[in-house]
Amino acid sequence: MINSVWGDSETQFFYELDPNKILSSIDKLGLKTTGRVLTLNSMENRVYEIECYDESESGIKSVVAKFYRPGRWSRDQILDEHQFLKDARDGDLNVITPLYFLNKTLFQDEETGIFFALFPKKGGRIPDEMNERKLEELGRTLGRLHNIGESKVASNRLTINPDSFGLDNLQILKSTNYLPGEFLGPISDFVIKICNLSRPLFENVSNIRIHGDCHRSNVIYRETEGAYLVDFDDMLNGPAVQDVWLLVPGDDDYAKEQRMILLCEYESFRDFDYSTLKLIEPLRALRYIHFAAWMAKRYDDPAFKSAFPYFGTDKYWSELLYDLRLQAEKIEALSNPYNNYM
Repeated sequence: MINSVWGDSETQFFYELDPNKILSSIDKLGLKTTGRVLTLNSMENRVYEIECYDESESGIKSVVAKFYRPGRWSRDQILDEHQFLKDARDGDLNVITPLYFLNKTLFQDEETGIFFALFPKKGGRIPDEMNERKLEELGRTLGRLHNIGESKVASNRLTINPDSFGLDNLQILKSTNYLPGEFLGPISDFVIKICNLSRPLFENVSNIRIHGDCHRSNVIYRETEGAYLVDFDDMLNGPAVQDVWLLVPGDDDYAKEQRMILLCEYESFRDFDYSTLKLIEPLRALRYIHFAAWMAKRYDDPAFKSAFPYFGTDKYWSELLYDLRLQAEKIEALSNPYNNYM
């Protein structure tokens, strides 16, 4: 879902962010920038490494500025992200929290109206593979994160379920010009079928604050500190299994073994409801739908056209239709008492 609180002018400002506008915003916080700006990889927001003068021995430090895409999250929704990060840090978890200036972490540029925040620069490497040691560490990390997530409510954040990530995203797809007429009916039918099949599976499931987008690329390792969870931009209210399956996304026996290694260590800090493993295939289907709507909402952004040139082609929609049909079959099979989703 997207918040309709921004107009075309704010969106255009976002597309046209340049070093002068960025440095002007940072300087107003009292930092003294050197003029050096490095664009960092980010599709959803605009993220920059900013060099500043400092009183340290080197005389220079770098901060990371995150300019939030207009219309995506409200002020309160962004502050829910910042609160979750603060709570995780206070719980001694390895996360990167926003910096405080003028007793706050979120700022709004006076000229463009765009929200932004500053973070300390933290290097790290994405794991090449998830070996047993890393799975165990991440299991403990997730258990601790979810204990923290349960301690407060993110009242302004989305809750992942078949309606919010399924039917609402279908309406977004149908409102754009990217879904061709010959695919509209079949894709709509499968989305509705998936949502109807999945909805009973979400009943009586506990929803807590979760990372929401906890795939391997959102884990970095620092040499002496271990694993960091990064990019909480998509934090959600949802079942704990959402973070688990994204770290171990496969559906074969090897993936199930890896998942059990992770969950064994998870349970050293928090009980896990193994019955929620049946939500993995519904959550996978909802991610497919959400990703298609996400690209459709963003495709006017030149960066998206460059990164996803195949979006909107017949091949793209054919592959999505195949994936949705397969997911519908998998979810339907969950009613078989002999099905093993462990």
